[in-house]
Amino acid sequence: MPTITTTDVYTVGIPIILGLICLEAVFSAFRNRQFYKLGDTGGTVGLLAGNVFVSLITQGFVLSLYFFLYQFRVLTVNDVMPVWAAWLLTLVMIDFVFYWYHRSAHRIRFLWAIHMNHHSSVEMNFSVAFRQAWFGPISKAPFYIIMPLVGFDPSITVVVALFSRLWGVLGHTQWIDKLGWLDGIFNTPSTHRVHHGTNPEYVDSNYGNFFIVWDRLFGTYSKEQAPVIFGLVKNLETNNPVKITFYTWSAIVSDVKGAQSFDEILGYIFGPPDWSPKDAKNS
Repeated sequence: MPTITTTDVYTVGIPIILGLICLEAVFSAFRNRQFYKLGDTGGTVGLLAGNVFVSLITQGFVLSLYFFLYQFRVLTVNDVMPVWAAWLLTLVMIDFVFYWYHRSAHRIRFLWAIHMNHHSSVEMNFSVAFRQAWFGPISKAPFYIIMPLVGFDPSITVVVALFSRLWGVLGHTQWIDKLGWLDGIFNTPSTHRVHHGTNPEYVDSNYGNFFIVWDRLFGTYSKEQAPVIFGLVKNLETNNPVKITFYTWSAIVSDVKGAQSFDEILGYIFGPPDWSPKDAKNS
């Protein structure tokens, strides 16, 4: 199997993604669907810029950490199976870890403070996939420490992770309708629209990035039925990337200052995003 690098993935993937964005925008304008709004797209660009900046200054350290931990691996995945199988298993493992990171990011408030940036758009189009949190690269890193320790080669992991990330872009669209049985296996536009929905029946569901089978296994799967209402349960009414980035952090600080006990402090930081002292009293 020929060696594949991140450059190869970018070289093929980026033109495809940019082409899809252009086609979607043309389709939206031609059909008057209004998938794109100038202010919303501007907010996305601001969030993406911060995300890229943090990635550039942290990715070297993170990758070095993974290679360091790889020395202490339980086994060497590359040695126990064919190369193609190692790449495929790496994709499955990345998606499994991502599922738990993603689920945690919705249910633990300090992680939600970062991840909610991605959900702050009330639109749904390919560009929303790039509405990434400034501190996202830092929040994800600890979850993937398990991979080099188990025995997944970081040089393969980083390439497969990039492919998986580009796949995730394809789910951010209203242009593509339901895809039948594929919606029950993969994270398709239909299943991911549900994930971005604020409808009560859709909240906190469909966390997978490549596969949707994890959601089906762990009880977080929802099928797209009612029209999806995109955004946050309580929208921010701003596309300012600085305000979006620090909105929930500011709320956490305010809540912690007003906390009446150490348990309340823990609840405001580590509890679900909608946690309140009443939850502690009822538990």
